[in-house]
Amino acid sequence: MAVAALLVGATAQGVIGASFVVSGDTFKLATAELRGQGFALAGGVVRNAKGQVIPVVKTGIRRAVATGLCQSVLIRSPLGSVTVRLTGGLGGNEVTVENMVVDVAVARTAATLTGIQLGRDAGTLDAVPGLRGPVGTFGGQGRTITLRDVRLQAWAVTAATFSLPDLTMKVIPGVHECF
Repeated sequence: MAVAALLVGATAQGVIGASFVVSGDTFKLATAELRGQGFALAGGVVRNAKGQVIPVVKTGIRRAVATGLCQSVLIRSPLGSVTVRLTGGLGGNEVTVENMVVDVAVARTAATLTGIQLGRDAGTLDAVPGLRGPVGTFGGQGRTITLRDVRLQAWAVTAATFSLPDLTMKVIPGVHECF
């Protein structure tokens, strides 16, 4: 019981990464701007409920603030398509995250990176807790990152803390994804 409590606590604090079976669909994540300290990336895989292994780029940020955040997932139902859409960081508010890891399928953005190390062994990454790749594979990390006009299709997001001061969730009939 004590070990289980320790593992749950460490996962919640972002000391160790959470692992879970992903759904059968990606979701879309967009933000106008994201500024972060400490970032890393490495190849990886996720597994869905059917046991399929899906390649991803595990991308992490130690601490970040974002504006204009939108996350959407398209659900096919017997009544037709339905979009579940979450927004935050609007009207001057900022979303804050700590120790976030995104399992990315497709990404498009404008990026400014400082203190970058590309080609680092993914097993030695230390910029973001919980983000390491297999030993001997390609990895990268850096000191700071600024992303503008971010457009991601992702399988999963984990974070130690995700603070949205103005979170709005809408269920909208039809296709109304973030991008």
